[in-house]
Amino acid sequence: MKYGLIGKTLSHSYSKIIHDFFGNHEYELLELPPDSVEDFLNAAGFRGINVTIPYKETVMPFCVLDENAKKIGSVNTIVNKNGTLYGYNTDYFGFSYMAFLAGISFHGKKVVILGSGGTAKTALSVVRDCEAREIVVVSRNGENNYGNIERHADCDVLVNTTPVGMFPNNGDSPLSLDSFTKLSAVIDVVYNPMRTKLLVEAKKAGIRTANGLFMLTAQALMAHNLFFGIEADKRQDLMSIEEALSKAVKRFSNIVLIGMPGCGKTTIGRELAKIYEKDFVDTDDLIEVRTGRKIPDIINEDGEPRFRELESGVIAEAAAKTNQVLATGGGSVLAEENRDALAQNGIVIFLERSLDRLATNGRPLSVDLGVLYQQRLPIYESFCQYEVTLDDDLADNIRRIKEALE
Repeated sequence: MKYGLIGKTLSHSYSKIIHDFFGNHEYELLELPPDSVEDFLNAAGFRGINVTIPYKETVMPFCVLDENAKKIGSVNTIVNKNGTLYGYNTDYFGFSYMAFLAGISFHGKKVVILGSGGTAKTALSVVRDCEAREIVVVSRNGENNYGNIERHADCDVLVNTTPVGMFPNNGDSPLSLDSFTKLSAVIDVVYNPMRTKLLVEAKKAGIRTANGLFMLTAQALMAHNLFFGIEADKRQDLMSIEEALSKAVKRFSNIVLIGMPGCGKTTIGRELAKIYEKDFVDTDDLIEVRTGRKIPDIINEDGEPRFRELESGVIAEAAAKTNQVLATGGGSVLAEENRDALAQNGIVIFLERSLDRLATNGRPLSVDLGVLYQQRLPIYESFCQYEVTLDDDLADNIRRIKEALE
C-alpha cells in the first residue's frame, strides 16, 4: 500500500473516495487488528497514511512528531521520508474548518466535548486555542461522565467525538438534548450518516449544526498535500475543499421523493437514479418483497397500523444507506420516526401534482384525496428542502428537479 487509511473497522469510511476527488487514485483502506499495528509501522512499506479509530495515539511512539501533533497528543497522518515516519495532525485544520463553515464560534463559550480519544484531544486543542470560557471533557468513567452530564446542561456548544450513531448503528445517540436548553450549536464528527440522530434532534430544535463530512474533507486535503509535498496555498486549498465537498454531498446524499400517492415518485425516481448514478429504492416495493404480499392486501387484511409498522421498518433500513434515490409512500412522512430516518442522509423533494391528475387505481388509502391532501400538505412542505410542481411531461419534470438540486 502506497497511500491509505489504517484503522480497526473501516467499512463506514469515505476516505478512499475523498482522496480520489483530490487525484490520489492509489489510496486504499486497510483494517488492522491491534496486534498488527506495530509490525505494519516497523515495516514502513507505505509513503503516506491516515490513521483513524482507535490508533491515533497508538502510532505516536513510532513517529517524529510535528509541534501540532505533539501539542495535541494525537496523530492522524504519517508520512514516510526515507524510512523515517513523521507524524502530523491534520484533524486540527479539519475541525477548525468545519466549525468555521458552519458559523460556530467557541470564543467565550462553555463547550462540552463527548469522548476522550484522539479526535477529542484535537477538538480540545482547537476549542482551547479559540479561547472558550470553559471546556468540559465527558468520558465513560471520568469525573465528568454520562451519569452526571446534566450538571453541564448549561453549555453553549456540544461536540460529539465518539463513534456513537455511526453507520451501521444509525439511530443511536450519546445523549438526549432535552435538558440542554442553552445550546447554540452542536457538532458531530461522525460523517456517515451525514446527520446523526444527535444532529437531527438539534436541527429540529433550531440549533446550529455541523457534521463530520466537512472535517473529513478539509483534513484529507491537508494530508494529501503532506503526502505529495505540496506547498500550502490558502486560496487554492479552500477552493479544492469546497469542490470536493460539493462532489461528496452529491455522491453520498440520498434524493428522497415525497408526495401524494400516485404523483409519480417511482417513475421520476427511476429516471433520477439513472442520471445521478444512484441506486433506486421504492419503499412500497421493499414491503411487498419482504412480505410476499401486495400492499392493498396488507392494508385490507391486516389494517393500516400494521402497514405503517412495516413501512417504518423498511424506511429505517433503507435510509441508513447512502447514494440512493428513495421513492416513499404518500403517508410515510406522517410518522416522526420516518422523517428522522430520511433526514439522516436525505435531500428531500416534495413532488406536487394537482389532485385530479393523481393515479388512484389499486390504492386503498386514496379514497378521499382532498382530506388526505389537507392533512399531509403542511408536513410535506415543512419537511422538504425543495418543492417541485409537476406536469404531464416527464422530461420537463426531471429538468425542474435537476435545477433544484444543482
